[in-house]
Amino acid sequence: MNQSVRQLFVVVVAVLAFSGRLSAAEKPNILFIFADDQCFQTQGHLGLNKIATPHLDQLAKDGLNFSRAYNMGSWSGAVCVASRTMLNTGRFIWSANAIYKDTEKERQAGRFWSEYLKQAGYDTYMTGKWHVRADAKKAFDFATNVRGGMPNQTPQGYNRPLPNEPDPWDPADPKFEGFWKGGKHWSEVVADDAVGFLKQASQDDDPFFMYIAFNAPHDPRQAPQSYLDRYPAGKMKLPVNFLSEYPFKVEMGCPPSLRDERLAPFPRTPEAVRIHRQEYYAIITHMDDQIGRVLQALKDSGKSEMTYIFFTADHGLAVGQHGLFGKQNMYDHSVRVPFLVVGPGVAAGESQEQEIYLQDIMPTTLELAGIDQPSHVEFKSLMPLIEGSDEKPYDAIYGAYLQKQRMITLDGYKLIMYPEAQAIRLYHVQDDPDETVDLAEQPEQLPRMKRMFERFLRLQDEMDDDLDVKSVFPQLQDA
Repeated sequence: MNQSVRQLFVVVVAVLAFSGRLSAAEKPNILFIFADDQCFQTQGHLGLNKIATPHLDQLAKDGLNFSRAYNMGSWSGAVCVASRTMLNTGRFIWSANAIYKDTEKERQAGRFWSEYLKQAGYDTYMTGKWHVRADAKKAFDFATNVRGGMPNQTPQGYNRPLPNEPDPWDPADPKFEGFWKGGKHWSEVVADDAVGFLKQASQDDDPFFMYIAFNAPHDPRQAPQSYLDRYPAGKMKLPVNFLSEYPFKVEMGCPPSLRDERLAPFPRTPEAVRIHRQEYYAIITHMDDQIGRVLQALKDSGKSEMTYIFFTADHGLAVGQHGLFGKQNMYDHSVRVPFLVVGPGVAAGESQEQEIYLQDIMPTTLELAGIDQPSHVEFKSLMPLIEGSDEKPYDAIYGAYLQKQRMITLDGYKLIMYPEAQAIRLYHVQDDPDETVDLAEQPEQLPRMKRMFERFLRLQDEMDDDLDVKSVFPQLQDA
């Protein structure tokens, strides 16, 4: 089949898939690759940091990069749980929280991502991090090495490194277990499983849905020594928004006692941040190589031309930015994620600037499978954007963490609210992507903040968010 005929074939099949006129055997495959704690900044093709991610870079060349993809937040310090519950149920944050304890019942009732695809004739596969209160071995036809929230940490992995003291922990030493527990690095195990799934799927006519979920780059951030050697700690660039401590850390729910924040000492030191970022980059590059193995296996399977690839992460991570180390905050380093789409009819090498939520993947894949969007699914299909539309799926992005933080992005600005501190922060994220210049105290910004606050209140109603911010921030309301 020559190239022009092949392209025509791909377009026709894609159109039929979108219209729901394909049989199960003709529907496109879906390969979903999921990272854990990966900040959007850690993609080499963006040029924001000197990090090697050649296979993610190739995906970006082959497909569409959604540059402003967000996680909506969390009702728990375990942000992963909230993000993944939203993803698999299709519900916005507080709706997902309402059914969180009964997620397995939701699955049993069929109101679940993999269950919808099963019903549409897909063979479903899963490996790696799950962290959802539903039975993965029942949610998928084939599930292997289903992992919990994170590999085990050890006491030596916290509060390190201390100034002028030897580091008690070594990310390349298997004695600390974590990703090394069981004898092989968990990222390699996930890739092994994915390669095996693709070999199995290559023998079947039914379409497949693969949920390939790495625990990386979540802590303990471990990688082989050769990967660490690629990022000498002394040469690691300190983030431009580095702070020794964040002024509202306690009121925002990120005190020194929070597990993620205990990984490095207080106050933060440049040395500690450089070492943790060295380990962060190393485990991401190691994961990228495993993703390369999966992508090669897809090509070898003969199924690549009819497969849509989605890559994202459940949320980002600070690792020293703004004096924070975790993901329990509303800064872009923690709420924005990588988001790449490759597949039939998807424009290659382009970037989409519209703001989206990472959980929009779920209804997007349902549309690809010819499934009408269920009434309980609140996130939106991205097919209009993938097909070239400029229509905004959301005019504003909402964010929340516990009852301690709220956020809205609107027209290139971000408003962050800390009710317990009665504090507001305003950033022009388009011109100040590192969020270093707080504009909230500038009198000329008050009309803008009032407009943003008014839109936020409407979002609260849409989200069933009952946190009282009106009484806390009267200055943002007209008398």
